[in-house]
Amino acid sequence: MRLLVFFDLPVKTKKERRQATQFRNFLLKDGFYMLQFSLYGRVCNTIEAAQSHEEKVILHLPAVGSVRSLIITEKQYTNMRILVGVSHKKEAPVKAAQLSFF
Repeated sequence: MRLLVFFDLPVKTKKERRQATQFRNFLLKDGFYMLQFSLYGRVCNTIEAAQSHEEKVILHLPAVGSVRSLIITEKQYTNMRILVGVSHKKEAPVKAAQLSFF
């Protein structure tokens, strides 16, 4: 599963810039990586884990702006096409590890 967080936050005043920076720093500390300037993603093992991290995002929302989230499967994420630019190492699809019992 991938949890994607999209945001558009105002940064005109010093207070707005501080809130936007605090929100971005929270996302990074919670294990998100930056896909684009206002798009962050996080790999989650289960839907429950994704929902849990989404709740954490809700608790750290800034007072103003627009923030959206989207939970998608790994299969859906791998179908994303990059039209201009290159993918980064952190964006690589997660491969399911095979369990072996001896």
